[in-house]
Amino acid sequence: MLLEVDGLCVNYGHIEAIRDISFGVEEGTVTSLIGANGAGKSTTLKTISGLRKVRAGTITFDGKDITHARPFERVLMGISQSPEGRGCFPGMTVLENLDMGAFVRKDRKSAAYRSDLDRVFDLFPRLKERERQAAGSMSGGEQQMLAIGRALMAKPRLLLLDEPSMGLAPKLIQQIFTIVTEINQQGTTVLLVEQNAAQALKRSDNAHILETGEIVRSGTGHELAGDDSVKAAYLGGDL
Repeated sequence: MLLEVDGLCVNYGHIEAIRDISFGVEEGTVTSLIGANGAGKSTTLKTISGLRKVRAGTITFDGKDITHARPFERVLMGISQSPEGRGCFPGMTVLENLDMGAFVRKDRKSAAYRSDLDRVFDLFPRLKERERQAAGSMSGGEQQMLAIGRALMAKPRLLLLDEPSMGLAPKLIQQIFTIVTEINQQGTTVLLVEQNAAQALKRSDNAHILETGEIVRSGTGHELAGDDSVKAAYLGGDL
């Protein structure tokens, strides 16, 4: 198991945001966390990436306890996140944003770095076209591509994607999810947080449903997509 979350509890002040959740992410897979707003999905990702403190429980990555590791240490270990809301640096160019994703790398003058940059441009040709353009002047879909590309520049073994389809047009949503599948097929493990349950389950090996900070259902993407109660609650009755 590449990532193991065991008995995780996280608070915002006195408010319990995550309550005793446990799940694993196998290497080479896509795992999704789905649920309504406020269910604790984004908090889970922020905690895995080190941006929220753990009240109880453990997080293990590749056999190492990273529960109290600092965020940059987790990036060095191979965990990278594309955050909710994209978080692009608006006054910086596309190239500068991508370079920020590689801030922990010591090979930024190497052929390997150039190869990884070319990989991002192959996945997102639009970014290549706009490499000298300020990120803040781009569309929401282009900024989402940039956020994912920036996360990939850290060469992650585990890519955390937080609501990659949020605010996008249906055509762009389909494109983003197709690229998520391609990233996984290229060898990167993906942990995906999504409100678009239909797309997430369709592309997930495993999935977990969160409600008010607790995991209430788990299974393969196919199993949950075919479950009548899941369809009624999250898929509008059908996939």
